[in-house]
Amino acid sequence: QLQASGGGLVQAGGSLRLSCAASLRNVAIYSKGWFRQAPGKEREFVAGISWNVGRTYYADSVKGRFTISRDNAKDTVYLQMNTLKPEDTAVYYCAAAAAFSRLRAEYGIDYWGKGTQVTVSS
Repeated sequence: QLQASGGGLVQAGGSLRLSCAASLRNVAIYSKGWFRQAPGKEREFVAGISWNVGRTYYADSVKGRFTISRDNAKDTVYLQMNTLKPEDTAVYYCAAAAAFSRLRAEYGIDYWGKGTQVTVSS
């Protein structure tokens, strides 16, 4: 139901943009977000956006560097990642939740996309 793309290899200080497209209409109206999992670490919340008013929320570690947005006409959510750091290296997962309040924790997620690898070299 969720297709993530846009990962890759970038040098520190560079930028990448991830995309997440919803293939089912009912999922398209869910709040969406991004999680990431670095090697040897637990999966963590990165950013989220509500479906209707575009309310956003970010993890402290990415505030001011990452921007989440959505194009409801295309049923797609984006994560613009700027000033990337080596510690941003992880597999990034797109996620959807029926309620924005449930988006920040794994137990609140209704749908997961396959991960996309982001590697930031120093």
